[in-house]
Amino acid sequence: MIISLAFLIVSVLFITGIKLLASPKTARRGNLIAGVGMLIALFAVLPLLHDSHGNAVSLGKWFLLITGILLGLIVGAAGAYKVKMTAMPQMVALFNGAGGGAAALVAAIEFAHVTRDSSLTFVVSMLCAAIIGAVSLSGSIIAYLKLEGHFDKPVTYPAQQAINCVLFLASVLLAVVMAAGSHSMVLMLLFLALALALGVLMVMPIGGADMPVVISLLNSFTGLAVAADGFAINNIAMIIAGTLVGSSGTILTLAMCQAMNRPVTNVLFSAFGKVDAAAASADVATGSVKPVQADEAALLLGMAARVVIVPGYGLAVAQAQHQVRQLSDELAKKGVEVSFAIHPVAGRMPGHMNVLLAEADVSYDQLIEMDEINPEMDRVDVCLVIGANDVVNPAAREDKSSPIYGMPIIEAEKAGTVIVMKRSMGKGFAGIENALFLRDNCRMLFGDAKASLQELVTLVKAG
Repeated sequence: MIISLAFLIVSVLFITGIKLLASPKTARRGNLIAGVGMLIALFAVLPLLHDSHGNAVSLGKWFLLITGILLGLIVGAAGAYKVKMTAMPQMVALFNGAGGGAAALVAAIEFAHVTRDSSLTFVVSMLCAAIIGAVSLSGSIIAYLKLEGHFDKPVTYPAQQAINCVLFLASVLLAVVMAAGSHSMVLMLLFLALALALGVLMVMPIGGADMPVVISLLNSFTGLAVAADGFAINNIAMIIAGTLVGSSGTILTLAMCQAMNRPVTNVLFSAFGKVDAAAASADVATGSVKPVQADEAALLLGMAARVVIVPGYGLAVAQAQHQVRQLSDELAKKGVEVSFAIHPVAGRMPGHMNVLLAEADVSYDQLIEMDEINPEMDRVDVCLVIGANDVVNPAAREDKSSPIYGMPIIEAEKAGTVIVMKRSMGKGFAGIENALFLRDNCRMLFGDAKASLQELVTLVKAG
């Protein structure tokens, strides 16, 4: 009775935590609440642990269990404190892969205890957990490597979809054989190997630009694998946690695809990011780049009535969030209204910019979502784009041949003056030219974002 009550409390805490994660203002509190829920779930499960014969867990196994818990706490804490914001998606990918791998390992161990008396539900649940968890593990590792810059472009080969289909059908056939009564660990190991290969081959053809969507999808896979384990071993906490992760990951994946105006199938099977040279050269907009010096940019910003700042991945790479807050503060002292326009897929994961700016104590009230800011952009005096590229590219609205056509963007070009801060004229994740940079009202401030912003802060303060 007490344990059932604990699981009920855990489910409420998990749901409340996820709900609070929906807003930057409450995200930290949501994380803490969900963490408390996980802690309660852990201690509620421990009294239920028994070995395969129904006996109490030995002292030696308790020692191994507690050691594993402590190691997990240490690795998690080290990751949270030491990993840079720009590498947060990589950490999420690795942690997610670890979760999928753990679910697959639990499934394989439990399958080793399958007997003729085991129910079909138990066997099928274990097989589902094994294949989904293994796909999540290998797919997440490839996603991590792509985000790290290793083969971040799509890796394609002839008949790749046919090969993936054959692998999947072979896995299903093997699962049917095992569910029908062939409870061989050799078959289970072969089954896991096929699933691991499937995860690799599914993610390799997808470009680095789509890795946030892939990670979100694989995260939902991990949740489903954990839930399947929970059904098999009758663990309510795993069912609750896995179902919540699976459903929220699926919703997030669909929301990200909607923000890019692309279906999930397009992300998984179209090799987005693979731009051939001919198409890229034909896509170049006409016009000329108009550089601007820091003193001119500071004058434009200081004389504006309203400024909108569009942060992108370049801001995160430069670790310039504190400088952009200082610039915002200095402009506010001069009576300038400053807002931050946040694109849903700016950065490398949803909420990346929100967390980055929150780290620098930028007021949540200044963060405005894309749908809210776009109708007001024609009344903005200066739009300062920092390290963003594809999310402000007018080609998404104007060029039907563009690979990003149809993707909702922040309509920066409608502002009176646009100042774009970039190191160079390099292309974004989509690998195409940005027509915004050649517009008559656009000025390019080249240089490191952190150094340039610090110079702007000094100039605005002195002006």
